[in-house]
Amino acid sequence: MPSTLGSALRVTVFGQSHSPAVGCVMEGLPSGLKVDTEALATFVARRAPGRDPWSTPRKEPDAPRIVSGLNPRGETCGAPLAAVIENTNTRSADYNNLLTVPRPGHADFAAWAKWHGAQDVPGGGHFSGRLTGPLCVAGGIALQWLATRGVTVRAHVAELAGVEDVPFSALDNSPEAASELRRQVDALGDGRRVPVIDTDAGERMVAAVMSARAEKDTVGGIVECVALGLPAGVGSPMFDGIENVLARDLFGIPAVKGVEFGRGFGVARLRGTQNNDPYEVRDGACVPRTNNAGGILGGITTGAPVLVRCAFKPISSVMVEQDSVDLTRMEPARLKVHGRHDTTAVIRAVPVVEAVCALGLADALLAWPAE
Repeated sequence: MPSTLGSALRVTVFGQSHSPAVGCVMEGLPSGLKVDTEALATFVARRAPGRDPWSTPRKEPDAPRIVSGLNPRGETCGAPLAAVIENTNTRSADYNNLLTVPRPGHADFAAWAKWHGAQDVPGGGHFSGRLTGPLCVAGGIALQWLATRGVTVRAHVAELAGVEDVPFSALDNSPEAASELRRQVDALGDGRRVPVIDTDAGERMVAAVMSARAEKDTVGGIVECVALGLPAGVGSPMFDGIENVLARDLFGIPAVKGVEFGRGFGVARLRGTQNNDPYEVRDGACVPRTNNAGGILGGITTGAPVLVRCAFKPISSVMVEQDSVDLTRMEPARLKVHGRHDTTAVIRAVPVVEAVCALGLADALLAWPAE
């Protein structure tokens, strides 16, 4: 079961939802990076479960423990960095009825078809969102390294349960838009309960999520992420482009069903004269005046903000009976899901998207310039 991303910076995640621990191994980190473990713990805690009424009641401290890769001064030393997060609050018996009856929307049946019943079922096993914890550990470290290169990565809930937030001001690359984008990014760093630019939209999102929870249902949404400070020229054409790398990595986040860059699917309704980003000279450099491309052309950065959006499906564990099949008898079955589950993945997914984008961009920067 391959669970590795990256080339110059390789990250492997391991563990299952109800195993003793989950964790990650990072290879290729530059030496000499002073890891701020307190800031790392704060970042990982943004994803931790059991802290809000729409979240799973499964409370986990999610305190990352780095077991290798640092010298006595707390700096990366060139060796692989390994970290673990202990699983301390599991209830595997809640999943006994899923051993032979797969949950609609989950990977239960696909995993059964591949591993013939040997897969780990409780909590979703290796398919669980629990594995995004170590992704946040690795991504949090990548964010700290990117900061030393002047790169900032930040995401927000762009849409949840049909309620929209203000979008990032990243499709216009004017100095005025750049100033507003920086203000938006800075505002998201204040520890908001729901990471949105418009706090009123955040309150409406919470109301919509709690309404779905009262009806024993779940909701999906969109996370928008921007990267600032990347120089022009990072990436490669064809199959190792920035879009390719980020899309591949982002689709590794459970529940992601769509990824788009810049104007995304909206470009299908534009003409070339509307979609092209004209160039101008600014401070002695060539820069795109607008940013419909999302900061990437031909797989290579243009120097404009890199803008990406991810669509998340509704959580598949709904608390109503659904149709399924008893795989041992190959007969119809009715299934009622038990256990502890989120009403939406979108809010807790925001730091995960930041982490995964940081890993992809750090990987590309470490390989740059390749020529």
